Amino acid sequence: MSRTLIKQATMVNEGQQQVVDLLIEQGRIAQIAPQIDCVADQVINAEGLHLMPGMIDDQVHFREPGLVAKGDIATESRAAIAGGITSYMEMPNVNPPTISLETLEAKYALGAQKSWANYSFYLGATNDNADEVARVNPLNVCGVKIFMGSSTGNMLVDRETALRNIFRQSPILIATHCEDTPMIKEQEALYRERYGEDVPMSAHPLIRCHEACYKSSSMAVELAKETGARLHVLHITTADELALFEPGPVESKKITAEACVHHLWFNDQDYEKHGSLIKCNPAVKTQSDRDAIRQALIESRIDVIATDHAPHTWEEKQNSYFKAPAGLPQVQQSLSVLLDLYHQGVFSLELIVDRFSHNVARLYQIADRGFIREGYWADLVLVDLNKPHTDDKAHNLYKCQWSPWEGHTFKSSIIKTFINGELMYDQGQFAAFKPGQRLTFNR
Repeated sequence: MSRTLIKQATMVNEGQQQVVDLLIEQGRIAQIAPQIDCVADQVINAEGLHLMPGMIDDQVHFREPGLVAKGDIATESRAAIAGGITSYMEMPNVNPPTISLETLEAKYALGAQKSWANYSFYLGATNDNADEVARVNPLNVCGVKIFMGSSTGNMLVDRETALRNIFRQSPILIATHCEDTPMIKEQEALYRERYGEDVPMSAHPLIRCHEACYKSSSMAVELAKETGARLHVLHITTADELALFEPGPVESKKITAEACVHHLWFNDQDYEKHGSLIKCNPAVKTQSDRDAIRQALIESRIDVIATDHAPHTWEEKQNSYFKAPAGLPQVQQSLSVLLDLYHQGVFSLELIVDRFSHNVARLYQIADRGFIREGYWADLVLVDLNKPHTDDKAHNLYKCQWSPWEGHTFKSSIIKTFINGELMYDQGQFAAFKPGQRLTFNR
C-alpha cells in the first residue's frame, strides 16, 4: 500500500482547528505534525483546504436486496463517498427483511462485494424475533432497529410485550423509529374523508403529527429506563420531544437522539415548492421545530446528525399523497448542506464534525474511526469552503438520479475522500473500485 503525505491542511478535529501535515501508511494515520518531511508515493498540497474525519452516517437505506430499482449498495455508497461519507450503517427494511442472523450475514456478504465505503448493517426487530436479537454479536453489528411506526411487511413492532422483550434482551444499542401508527391512521382517515385521494402534501406533518411522534418517543424512553436498554431515538422532528433527552456528553448517556440533515434544512413552508420530494417519515415540520432541533444539537441534547438517505424513483414520487412513497436521497449532498449551515452561522465546523463523526464513533463504540488520530484508519475528507457548486441532475450519482436540492448552489465543495488510506474520490473522479471494510466495535 502506498504512502500518502497531505501537506498544510487546516485540520478540524476534536474541537480545534490547526494547520498540519498528515502521513498515511498502511491505510492508517501514521503521523500528524506541523511539518513532516519524508519520502511519499503521493504528496497532496492541501493549503487552503479543510481536513475532516470522514462522516459516519448512522442511518441510510441503500435498498439492497430486493428494492434495487431505487438504489443499491454500490450506487449509493459511491454517491456517499462523493459526499464525504466514509462509513455508514444501513437499515433492515429491504426484501427479504434483515430480521435473522442468516439474512444479516448475507447482507454483509453483499457489502464486502459492493460497498465503496465502510459499512455496518442493523438487525431488524419484529413482534416475534426477540430470541434472534439476543444472539446478535456486539463486536461486529452496529445495532438493532425497531420500527415503532411507519414500516412495511412484518417489521412494525406494535405489541408492548414484544417491545419489552426486545429492550430487555438486546445486547447492543437499540435504534428506534418513533411514530404512533394508530394515531396516524386516524389522521389519514380524517384527511381522506375531507380530500379523497387529493390530500395536499402540506398536510403530511399534520397527518404524521407532533403528538404521534411524542407518544411513541416517550414510550421508547420509558421502556429504556425500565429495562436499562441502550436506546438511540432516530430522526427527531419536534420541539416537544426534546424534553425527553438530557444535554451532555454522549459517553455519559444511555438514551440518545439523532437529527437528520433534511429536518435541519427544510420546514413545512417548503412543501409548496418541493411537494412529495420532501415527503418523509417522520415528516418535515414547522420552522420552530426545525430551529429547536438546531439548538438541541448545539447544546448536546441531540447527539448525532445523520441522513436517513432513502431513495425512490422519480416516477414513484410523482404520485398523489397516499401513493407517493416517503423518503429522499441525500448522502451526496448532506455534508454540503451542513457546510451551508456553517456559512449561515448556524453551526460551527467543530460542531458539524463532532455530531456527524466523533459522536457517532463514541455512541456506537466504533473501533479506530471517527477521529483524526495517529493509529486510526485514514478515513478523511478534504473540503474547499470557498468553492461553490450547483446541485444538478448531470452530476447526481444516485440510481434514482434526483435530489431535493437540485438547482441549489452550495457554497462549499467536497474535494477528496480517503477510505482506509486510499484516495477513492478526487474532484469528481473515482479510483478503481476497492471495497470498504466491515465496521467493528469496542464493546
